[in-house]
Amino acid sequence: MAIDPTLAFVAASTDAGEDGVLGFRLEDGRLETTGAADGGSRPAFLAASPDGTRLYVANREGEDGRIVAYTIEERGTLSRLNAVPTGGGGTPCYCSVDPTGRCVLTAQYGGGTVSVLPIDGDGRLGGPTTVVDHEGSGPDADRQSEPHPHAFLAGPDGEYAYAPDLGADRVFVYALDPVAGRVEPADCGHVDVHPGAGPRHLAFDPTGRYAYVIGELDSTVTAFERDLDTGGLKPVAVASTLPEGFDGENAAADIHVHPTGEFLYGSNRGHDSIAVYELGGDGRPTLLGTEPTRGEWPRNFALDPAGEVLFAENADSDTIVAFAVGSDGALEATGEVTDCPSPVCLAFVTG
Repeated sequence: MAIDPTLAFVAASTDAGEDGVLGFRLEDGRLETTGAADGGSRPAFLAASPDGTRLYVANREGEDGRIVAYTIEERGTLSRLNAVPTGGGGTPCYCSVDPTGRCVLTAQYGGGTVSVLPIDGDGRLGGPTTVVDHEGSGPDADRQSEPHPHAFLAGPDGEYAYAPDLGADRVFVYALDPVAGRVEPADCGHVDVHPGAGPRHLAFDPTGRYAYVIGELDSTVTAFERDLDTGGLKPVAVASTLPEGFDGENAAADIHVHPTGEFLYGSNRGHDSIAVYELGGDGRPTLLGTEPTRGEWPRNFALDPAGEVLFAENADSDTIVAFAVGSDGALEATGEVTDCPSPVCLAFVTG
């Protein structure tokens, strides 16, 4: 079955019972609805398989949460396959699929754990084959008294997996065996991020030589040089996500590298903007400016696969706002606004 490469899915999570997963098709820079699926109560994150045939949703329903597996149908609708608890002692805030499509990686913020769930031949999930407890803390007594992993994803080569931990001020590095569905601490161990950063999400440049971590607590981006052999990370630069002189409350959230590797983007909740960076040949980010998201609390955002449009998800104003990406990386609102109840994650389907 050929999958439309312009399909996208959005996790919507509200207190008004409008939770679910919504399907869209990208047409001329705008999102057209294809339908909805029951994503369960409080879907928090979602990820498509590399071949574009499955969708996996991190669901925060109940005490421990679960990951829900779907088949992506030809018309952009979803058929539910199964749901499996992560076994991590807390609800999942993040999920990703490794590059081989053999396993789902999950992070449990409240449980202080990361998990690996195997994917069988028909896309169904098996029970967790690995659950790892993180250790560590940071200087913020309210947010960093214990570990809080906020993401877990494989590197571009699929040999190592990375877990930014907001509570521990660390990025944990794991050797990944997707066939066995297992991870174990890599020989390089973890890398410390500067105290009080609160690492949240991580993105790689297209070469895999550089990684970028956004700090929720101090509104920074830390650039790392990545050792392609060991998977290790070496911090090389730190940049603010905010314009000089801003003194309001802010919580940085999501981060993505442009497909060309020339630009980097990060979201600000409070300042309600997207920070735009130019990436030099040495991987260091230079802040070019910030673009208002035309809404409140952009928890997540996404670039379309071609890197031509950026979609900012304003969770507190129930909109997804489209921005054209210029040749210089700058963002310009296109006027296309999609109404969506509390959008918290948008993922495009490729494959």
